[in-house]
Amino acid sequence: MLESSHELVDLPLWSLIPFVLMLLMIAIAPLFMNHWWEKNKNKLIVSLVLGIPTAIYLIAVGLTHNLTHQLLFDYVPFIVLLGALFTVTGGIYLKGDIAAKPLVNTLFLGIGGILASFMGTTGAAMLLIRPVINTNQQRKHKVHTILFLIAIVANCGGLLTPLGDPPLFLLYLRGVEFTWFFNLLPAWALANGLLLLIYFVWDSYLYKKEPAEHILKDKAETVPLKIIGTSNFIWLAGIIAAVAFITSKTFFTAQEDIEHYSNTFKLIQAGVLIIMAVLSLLFTKKVIRESNKFSWAPITEVAFLFLGIFVTMVPALLYLSANAKSFGLNEPWHFYYATGVLSSFLDNAPTAISFYELATGTFENVVDGVAGIPAVIMKCISLGAVFFGAMTYIGNGPNFMVKAIAEENKISMPSFFGYIIKFSLIVLLPVYIIIMIVFI
Repeated sequence: MLESSHELVDLPLWSLIPFVLMLLMIAIAPLFMNHWWEKNKNKLIVSLVLGIPTAIYLIAVGLTHNLTHQLLFDYVPFIVLLGALFTVTGGIYLKGDIAAKPLVNTLFLGIGGILASFMGTTGAAMLLIRPVINTNQQRKHKVHTILFLIAIVANCGGLLTPLGDPPLFLLYLRGVEFTWFFNLLPAWALANGLLLLIYFVWDSYLYKKEPAEHILKDKAETVPLKIIGTSNFIWLAGIIAAVAFITSKTFFTAQEDIEHYSNTFKLIQAGVLIIMAVLSLLFTKKVIRESNKFSWAPITEVAFLFLGIFVTMVPALLYLSANAKSFGLNEPWHFYYATGVLSSFLDNAPTAISFYELATGTFENVVDGVAGIPAVIMKCISLGAVFFGAMTYIGNGPNFMVKAIAEENKISMPSFFGYIIKFSLIVLLPVYIIIMIVFI
């Protein structure tokens, strides 16, 4: 957490402008200037143009500590984790083509939903998207399968650990216990269970409408599934262990020791993650990454964008803490839907942290809380950020990646608004409302 955030440094509202512009660029640029925006160097330019003036301003008003703390102890661990997961999962290749029956497709998505919490939504989505496409290539109706893969594997499945989705890791860095997210298992099970049930019924209906020749061809052209690059599961286990156990709380019991050494252990943890990534690169055959069409472009994109986000969000976080009570958000469902709506159209990671900071300024003298806020509020922020990231293509990083790979394989995906109207509003939103009713 920004250590000065609870000192209630009240910055002027205009200091939030770079952060708002940064998020607007992420949301709007892919829609209206996609050719320019797809170049990573342009993303870096935007981050620097907005980030450098913000950094100069923070230094000028005496908030250098907040800036360096944000970059060194939030940005670095965040990017290192994503980079390590990206590297290790990129060395695991699932090849084969089995019959695309409704039960098979449902199992694919269900397994992906489980893997997402432990290898990240991006890693799980990238592992499964091509096998799912290969399995369904002979079928006429397959767009819906990609849509549910985005919802389950690229988003809702990543709820159970800080490894699953970027907003959860940022909350973990702010003091949430690694195992606390297991408390969200009932919500994870209900949301993913409902989505899998809806998918199975939908796919079963469409399967019956498939032309007979397509079904015969699908059954004839089968290749057993095989996992290649299994040594990477060792490095993945190392990443999980590092995040779960290399913390100051593991080695110290006194609160003052935990707080004193927390930043040191973040850097030690990051070092171990880098080692796991390097071992993956050394011991994975090049042909495996080539089969996965592995490149550094996606993680470079994330690093460039989040550099700008993490710098420009410093004034926003301080402002939210100082003015939290004026926003009128004090009920759990307020935080669930507010986090969810913004996570749908902005990146869900900074959205989650913004509402966490808002909560720290709203709730005082919290007893039995989580990272300084009521447990139910933390649950609402986590659920809203992870689940609602699936509401649009821009809600979570893997969404656009899955869409792009599907379109490369001649699958006609819905437009930005088509996705919302034909899928999000009629499938996802009712499920999320049920989650709110049952658990909040």
